Parts: sequence; structure tokens; C-alpha cells
Amino acid sequence: LEVLPLAEDIPIVHNSCRAGRRSIGWRSDKECEIAWVEAQDGGDPRIEVSPRDIVYTLCADDAQGEPEQLISTDFRFGGIQWGDDKLALVYESWYKTRRSIMSRFSPGDRAAAPTVVFDRYYEDVYTDPGSPTTRRLTSGDYVLATFEGGKKLLLMGSGHRPEGKQPFVDLFDIETGEKQRIWESSPPHLEYPVSIMEPPSDEELTMDGISLLISRETPKDPPQYYVLKYPDPFNTTEPPTENLITDFPHPYAKLRDLQKEIIQYEREDGTPLTATLYTPPGYDSERDGPLPTLLWAYPREFKTKEAAGQLRDSPYRFSGIGPSSPLLHLARGYAVLDGPTMPIIGEGDAEPNDTYVEQLTSSARAAVEEVVRRGVADPARIAVGGHSYGAFMAANLLAYAPELFCCAIARSGAYNRTLTPFGFQAEERTVWEAPETYMKMSPFMVANKIKKPILLIHGEEDNNTGTFPMQSERFYSALQGHGATCKLVLLPHESHSYRGKESILHGLYEMCEWLDMFCAQRKELPDNEDGVAREPEDKAASKVGSSS
Repeated sequence: LEVLPLAEDIPIVHNSCRAGRRSIGWRSDKECEIAWVEAQDGGDPRIEVSPRDIVYTLCADDAQGEPEQLISTDFRFGGIQWGDDKLALVYESWYKTRRSIMSRFSPGDRAAAPTVVFDRYYEDVYTDPGSPTTRRLTSGDYVLATFEGGKKLLLMGSGHRPEGKQPFVDLFDIETGEKQRIWESSPPHLEYPVSIMEPPSDEELTMDGISLLISRETPKDPPQYYVLKYPDPFNTTEPPTENLITDFPHPYAKLRDLQKEIIQYEREDGTPLTATLYTPPGYDSERDGPLPTLLWAYPREFKTKEAAGQLRDSPYRFSGIGPSSPLLHLARGYAVLDGPTMPIIGEGDAEPNDTYVEQLTSSARAAVEEVVRRGVADPARIAVGGHSYGAFMAANLLAYAPELFCCAIARSGAYNRTLTPFGFQAEERTVWEAPETYMKMSPFMVANKIKKPILLIHGEEDNNTGTFPMQSERFYSALQGHGATCKLVLLPHESHSYRGKESILHGLYEMCEWLDMFCAQRKELPDNEDGVAREPEDKAASKVGSSS
């Protein structure tokens, strides 16, 4: 029995973990063997040590026995997929280099060294080989699905590529590294492999007559599920038979004909960017002219331009609309630029956030210029919005690139980075190590520069450590004190994401009112002499108060 103290001293840095035993769990391929991991660096990745993690096992039949070492890793341990005594897969990764390693080893031969199967840069999605599938035992546990005496695995992958992702299933020889593609998504559909459809068994599977569960969707048709059954004996020259097992209706038929396009463009430093541009059903830019537009985004950090510029979507993906999705505004006549990439890149030893503002505004400017060039967006009626780190982005863009946007919507964001002093997102430095970066990135510190209207929405009981409600409350006070047009909406009993029907509907109401007031109406409003948009006198005062 292990009694662990509170994990109150975990270093605040990526790849850190608690000291002592962690990741304690049963081996899924054994009836009574438990496994766990112990860090050899005390949980602090800044300490140079080899090995960094050691996996131990103990048979529950001999609870008083001594633990046995199973395997060790030089990077931070990420998990084990159990197969049997001849095969298991161990995962390890290192954040600083974005490197991940998958190795195979024999749990029954602990003296044998593991063999590396994949060693790759995990930000590069174009080279992702996929993940091994599992099968169900009669006990209900899941183990690796192996074939031909444990020599082969089935890999299911997303199939990212420059023209859009194309998921696949490969039969992979773990000894030679050879792959045989047995299935691939076929345009104009987007299809995903889901799982092997075989009854629970303690015997190894065979490819003869094997069945796979897949989903299939198009931009206008929701995902439906099919069972593919391969011939017996197995061969890839004869296509599998298909059996449709679902018939889900379209969840919002009135928007079935919404128009969707993945657009590609570049920012000024040459970094390739992508976004998904949505327009209302029946819209024609030449006939109907430019529309009020909502840009909704979330920045991400990368180590290289190449990884940042990779396409991570598919033109054939179904346009799913959630209860808080920006796509809901398509029904109200807006265009929506969803998910424009906002990469913050730090190559080599460079820290990405040291140039956060410059890279963010450059990406936003490139996105705005592209939708204006296409004749879809009215440059005077483009709003920016986001949730969490996207809200942080929206506030920064109003401060540092006010000429691009007419207003902003910021939900559940953090605006004063000194309140997250030990790091945030991919930032590992503390505020004491990089005070200038923290200050420059904080919209709270430049609240006096924000002149365009901004709507703040926050869950009143947000327990996300980086986005306590105080972030919005203090930012609102700073904006209000400088005479900005702003509104704070606090949603009772809600956390970082909103769940209650009343909260979701009220949040949508506030967003709709804000966009109608400061985005849809701006076409008729000339700017004042100081370049700040004039507000419609019948709809807005100089300041909009707080509500909850």
C-alpha cells in the first residue's frame, strides 16, 4: 500500500510530474499484475538524468513481494499499450523538442532492450503514422490487436496532407516497418476509422473476414456509421462489403446548404495560414455584396513555420454547429471565418511569446485582407471573438490592431498575465523571468488603448486556474475607467464552459445584440475625426454597464 502526500510541489514547467509512484493501474493483459511509474528526476524535467522514468510491476498474488523493474524511458513516460508477454508498446515524449517515441518490448523478457518503432517530431502532422488499434478480451479489458503471431498491428490515422486530411488504416509489420494500406477515406467524403468490429475473444485476431466500423460525412450530410466486412480469405484487391447501420437526420436542415470553403493564404513573413470561410445558404458575393463578418479563432504555439503552416482540416468535414458555435450567426446573415490559424512561432531557442503581439496582429491582418479581397467581408464590419485563450486574443487585437475590427466578443478569458505568474499555455517562464513579455501580452495593461466595443462573458464559478472570473471583472473595471464601450455578463453557476440552457441562450442573446449593435449597423456609420467608429445614438450609450 502506498500513501502519497498531496502533490503540492510539482514544478510548474512542461513535462513535470509528482515524485513517487504515479500512473498506477492494472495490466490489461494479466489477471492480477499492477504497474506504476516513478520519476528518477524527482518530477523536475530541468534535472538531467538517465533514465528519467522507470516502470515497475508487482503481482497482486504476492503483495509482500518486491517490485520488479519492467522498462525505463529517457523522456517523460506517456503510457503503455499492453498486448501480451511478447509485445507491449511504451510511449515517451519531450516538450522542449516536440519529440515523441514509441517503442516495442517484451514484458516477459525484462532483460531485452526495447526497440524503437517510431521516433518523430509530433507537431508535424503530415508524418503521423497513426495509432495501434485494440481488441476486447472476454474479461472486458482491451489489449493490442495483433495479427500473424504478434508480428503485425493495425494503425488508424488521421492522414493529414496539404490537400486536407484523409484518414486511413494500415496493416503494419512491427519488425520490418512495412505498411500495407487496407483502407483510406475517399473524397468527396470524409471518413474516419472507428474500431475493429469483432466479438470479445482471448485468441489472436485474423485479417480473414475482419470487420471495421467507420463513419462517413460530407459538408452537407452528418456522419453516418457503416460496417465494412473484408473478404475471407483477406485480400485488398476485392473491396469490403458495406452495411449502413445509422440514419441520423440533419440536425439543422435550414442550414444544410450553408457554403463552406477552406481558404489558404500567407502572412507577411511567408508563413502559410488556413481558415474555414462560411457564408449563409444561397449567398453570392458578386450579387449580394460583402457581409458583416465574425472572425473566431484560438492561437497556438509552434516550433517551426513548416508545422504551423500544415492543414489540419478537411474540405469534406460536416459543418457541425454546437450550442455556442459562431456558425449560429450564419442564420442571421453573417459570414463566419472560423478557426483562422494564428500561429505563434518560436524557432530554435527563440521564445514564441516574445513576439506574440507582432505575430498575432500579422496573422489577423492576413486573414482580414483575404476575406476582404474575396469580396465576402465588409472591412468596416468585421468582428473578432474567441473563448478562453481566444478571448485573450480578441482583447489584444482590439488593443494592437484596432483598425482591423469594429468590435470584439471575449468569453471566459484571461487579460492580466501577472495573475498567471508561473506560466500559461506554452509559456514556461515565470513573470519574474520574463516581465516584459507578461506585461506586453496583457490586454489589462493596455486597456487605455482599447477604443472599440468589447463584450465580456464569463462563468461566475469558473474554476479554470488561468481564467478566474476576477480576470473579466478587473478588465471590465479598467475598460470602464478609461471610457471604453464595454459590457460584462456573468453567468450564474457556470464554469469555464457553459452548460445550462438558460446560460447558453442568454450568452447567445448578448452576442447577437452586440453584433447587431456594433457590427451589422456599422455600414452606415462614418468614423469620427479620431478614427473611432461613431455609435448609433438610438442603440448605444458611451458605456454599456455590467449585467449578471
